[in-house]
Amino acid sequence: MRIGHTKIEATRRPGYLDGQVLVAMPTMRDDRFAHSVIYLCAHSSEGAMGIVVNHPAPHINFGDLLVQLDVIPAVNLIELPQRAGSVRVLKGGPVETGRGFVLHSADFFIENSTLPIDDGICLTATLDILKAIARGQGPKSAVLALGYAGWAAGQLESEIHANGWLNCDADAELIFGQNVEGKYEQALRKIGIDPAKLSSYAGHA
Repeated sequence: MRIGHTKIEATRRPGYLDGQVLVAMPTMRDDRFAHSVIYLCAHSSEGAMGIVVNHPAPHINFGDLLVQLDVIPAVNLIELPQRAGSVRVLKGGPVETGRGFVLHSADFFIENSTLPIDDGICLTATLDILKAIARGQGPKSAVLALGYAGWAAGQLESEIHANGWLNCDADAELIFGQNVEGKYEQALRKIGIDPAKLSSYAGHA
């Protein structure tokens, strides 16, 4: 896995959904995004980019990644700050799955590397943020995503019009909450949908 600089420009304009959360409808035909909750980091006429925040990466934790990336030696794992130990590793999407992206609270910022998105949420994709977290000097809240979800120009709009996605405002619990697997139902309830009645929504899509 690598962490490296990625140019992602936030060009928030009326009609675009950057800073919002996408919630997959039961009619979602793409198995890669079934039951997904995606935080949109960028959305413009040129396309969209987002991070899946409710699919844990299996068989790997944050400390292991720090060792793999030579951020810390393995013998220092036991000394990791408590905040670092709580960082969840997620499957962020099917694009560039070997690259890491850190979604985090706005109390941490690296000039020319951190992208402020919305409502106190930022994105950083450099090793510097992992080093800071390992020292206990990183953001208060963070998740590390492997890969991301991307859409070409007009693609996301077409999927929304085809009843593939709903959207709602983001909040810290949806992005950083420890109950990763429960975020899908949490997002549906935020929109006003009872998860128990999902089958009826699927039937009318």
